[in-house]
Formats: sequence, structure tokens, C-alpha cells
Amino acid sequence: MSIAERSIHRWHEVVRSGDPAALMALLEDDVTFHSPVVHTPQEGARITALYLNAAHRVLVNETFRYVREAHQDQLSVLEFLVTVDGIEINAVDMIQWSDQGKIVDFKVMVRPAKAMNLLHGKMAEMLQSLSGSQPPNP
Repeated sequence: MSIAERSIHRWHEVVRSGDPAALMALLEDDVTFHSPVVHTPQEGARITALYLNAAHRVLVNETFRYVREAHQDQLSVLEFLVTVDGIEINAVDMIQWSDQGKIVDFKVMVRPAKAMNLLHGKMAEMLQSLSGSQPPNP
């Protein structure tokens, strides 16, 4: 069994629970987050947790579901579907795992364009709400 296959259940538990402490425990200190709307990668567990917690609040509702997963060595690729404000969002999470089963790199890709535009606005609002300051500009 690969590291990804051994570790992915912890990610699914974080998604189910929305527990910020469980998320922080899953992230390496030097994790890199690649947002679909922010040009530069975000470095570190604190900022990655901020983005992932905001995404959880925006995206995880009764329609959210993973529809496909692939795991190999230290990489997991998860496709999900969710409807937000009547728009179906189709996205992919790409998670790279450390030898210890923690997240070292997290990349999100989103389609279609109208879903990306919706997410851009909703994520900016949520990040501002959670952080109390302006999030990085895309």
C-alpha cells in the first residue's frame, strides 16, 4: 500500500469534520498551497490552513462529493463535484504526501470558468472574514 493510500483517509476525515485542528495536524510546516485563483504559491501551514478552511466553508455542503480518486506512491488526485449558488463546480485536488503521511503540496484546479469566477468572489470574502485582512490578490 502506498503512502497516499495509507494517508488519504485522514484527509477525508478532515473534509467530513471540518476540524481546523485535524487539518493543521495533517499539514507539514513547509507545505505549499496552489490556489486556482492566486497566481503565487502560498507557503506554510498557517496560510494553507487558512485557504483550506475557507474552501471548506464555501464548498462543503450537502451536494459536495468526491467522484473519482487515484493514488500512487506519494500523490493523491481527487475529483469532486459540488453545486454552489446554482452553479456546478467540477474540481480536482492534487495532494502530495511526505514520508510521514502529511501534506507537503496541495494544488486545486477548477472548471468551468463561471465556477471559477464564483469561487474567486466567495473565497475572497471568506478569506477576509477568517483572516480579518485582505487576502493575496490573484
